[in-house]
Amino acid sequence: MNETNEPRPGAGRRLAVNLLVYTVIRLGLVVVVAALIMGIGALAGVTVPLLVAAVFGVLIALPLGMLAFRRQRNAVNESIAEVDTARRNRRADLEARMRGAGRSPNGSGRR
Repeated sequence: MNETNEPRPGAGRRLAVNLLVYTVIRLGLVVVVAALIMGIGALAGVTVPLLVAAVFGVLIALPLGMLAFRRQRNAVNESIAEVDTARRNRRADLEARMRGAGRSPNGSGRR
């Protein structure tokens, strides 16, 4: 957001991109952790089922991803705030127009 607290144009698109990137890297971390679990199990001579590795991958990657990808998570949060500000501004404008707070072309204040 800029210094007047107005959202920049394209805030929704930035939110979508930031959220997509954050989701992909978090899922990638789950895959890497699950692969590590399966690989370590194979090195130890133990067969680790894929489902078990995936569940532990999610459990381990959840807090790890929050710490490792803090910058990307903050970008998503900022984008959400921009979109929310734009939505609030549009809603306030609509409510003001519905109350008749806007000026008509003849300047009477009535529509």
